[in-house]
Amino acid sequence: MIETADNGLKRQLGLFSVTNIVIANMIGAGIFTTSGLLMGGLNNPILMLILWVGGGIIALCGALCYGELGASIPSAGGEYIYLSRLFHPLAGFLSGWISFFVGFSAPIAASALGFSEYFTRAFPQLIEWGNPIILKKLYAVFVIVVFTVIHIRGIEFGAKVQNYLTFLKVVLIVGLVALGFFSGRGNFDHLFQGADFNFNFRGYKVIGLSLMWIMFAYSGWNASAYIGSEIKNPRRNLPYSLIFGTGIVLFLYVCLNMLYVYALAPEKMNGVISIGGLAMENLFGSSMQNIFSVLISFALFSSLSAFIILGPRVYFSMARDGYFFKFASDVHPVFRVPAKSILLQCGIAIIVVLSGTFDQILTYMGFSLGIFPILAVIGVIKLRYTNKSELKMPGYPFVPMIYLIPSVLILILSFLERPIESSGAIVTILIGIPVFFAFRKARAAGI
Repeated sequence: MIETADNGLKRQLGLFSVTNIVIANMIGAGIFTTSGLLMGGLNNPILMLILWVGGGIIALCGALCYGELGASIPSAGGEYIYLSRLFHPLAGFLSGWISFFVGFSAPIAASALGFSEYFTRAFPQLIEWGNPIILKKLYAVFVIVVFTVIHIRGIEFGAKVQNYLTFLKVVLIVGLVALGFFSGRGNFDHLFQGADFNFNFRGYKVIGLSLMWIMFAYSGWNASAYIGSEIKNPRRNLPYSLIFGTGIVLFLYVCLNMLYVYALAPEKMNGVISIGGLAMENLFGSSMQNIFSVLISFALFSSLSAFIILGPRVYFSMARDGYFFKFASDVHPVFRVPAKSILLQCGIAIIVVLSGTFDQILTYMGFSLGIFPILAVIGVIKLRYTNKSELKMPGYPFVPMIYLIPSVLILILSFLERPIESSGAIVTILIGIPVFFAFRKARAAGI
């Protein structure tokens, strides 16, 4: 018998499916697009690899903390639920507000744009009949619409699609790494090329921005926290899915970045977005580049699909509490999913696709997504202090500190390096404050 949560959603997802959602949510546009941008700032392969490992450790510590939060508060909504219950409804609302604009819609847009970059790299004739920039955006919009329709048909059907896509994506990465190292024409001497890095104030700002982009690539380590109401035995499966998923992705990311460095000298990586396709071209020639560009473009479907599953559950929870548009809490009578929230997210993602460059979207997203997980991890400290933790994860208090201290430093350094995009994220949050009070007033009036 399928258990139904107290908010009307059904607990249908086991550990395997939920872990797949975490992996799919993490492995997306970031790992396939940011390494070239990172090398442009760092110009030091060894330092870049160290930062990827460091980012993975920070994400794993965050996953351990969210495992404790999820076991104690096993409801849909992620940070919105955690911050609302542990601190104040305003804190929860602002996390949901930023998720609405940035946390899910923008990564959906980034994954769709990443798909377009790789797919048109393999088939350049698709952008020869018009403006390449506009055509790439239109292909991205089409993909978003298709997966929105898939996930409106229900969480169980969507999860099956998700499982297949995630499996294919992991197989692709493992195959790409194995084939590249054993058969490709690369060189480990690339590790020691590039320039010496200057560890001065300017250098630390570059490291902060680089880590922010890397943490975007790792974003999703908290994915299953957003669908707590649809997970079977959430006190067990939710924390395990976070830990297993994040650990697997950390290993895959380090291997994939080692392959990029093996395939390409630092100057060839510099600023390239479709870095995986270029690496394959250098290792095997142009024909292999086309094959893997197609495969990577389809692999991005998995992360895009996972974001479309997760985001609407946040808006759904906010609407049920009276802090979002009431229609967002409607559950489809047949498919039992928050269909109107899914459609609303689709619209916002399309707007993001049609505005801004990839680099600007990446920076705005990275800064925005770094703020509220910090508050949520502080919530673990409050759970312990008040003796309300249902599952005490190991490593306390060191694990929360390993997450909190670097995360705060990343935000400060990134703001100093990219003040315009970072300020845009802060302004978006501040706009949410009067919106919260407007919703609260309407809620009190029974509107």
